[in-house]
Amino acid sequence: MDTPSPGTQGHMQQQNSMRQNIGPKFCRECSNMLYPKENKVEMALMYQCRTCSYTEPASSYCVYRNQLASSAGETAGVTTDVGSDPTLPRSNKQCPKCEETECVFFQSQMRKEETKMKLFYVCCSCGHIFE
Repeated sequence: MDTPSPGTQGHMQQQNSMRQNIGPKFCRECSNMLYPKENKVEMALMYQCRTCSYTEPASSYCVYRNQLASSAGETAGVTTDVGSDPTLPRSNKQCPKCEETECVFFQSQMRKEETKMKLFYVCCSCGHIFE
């Protein structure tokens, strides 16, 4: 199936502005869901009702958009027993909770551009996570 590629700047701007409106479409006649269908004669994307055969032209070439949202925190996946991991680097920074001086440290787990390098410490005695 060949899809016509948008060639003009105006059409590309229109496509970008419509990305927010992608969602299910419904029939104006019977209120059932419209499904994407190719019009092979006109080489156009259409939406068609499976119940009453109502058809309308698609306003965008995009029929589905999967938007992933990452909500992992800076210490995601860190458990209190990481102190027993012999592969992590050790430090003698004092724990603010139990005042023990042995702890392991690791870098922030956030992978965003604006995140600065942060070190997190985990106390080997009580498992308290601190900066």
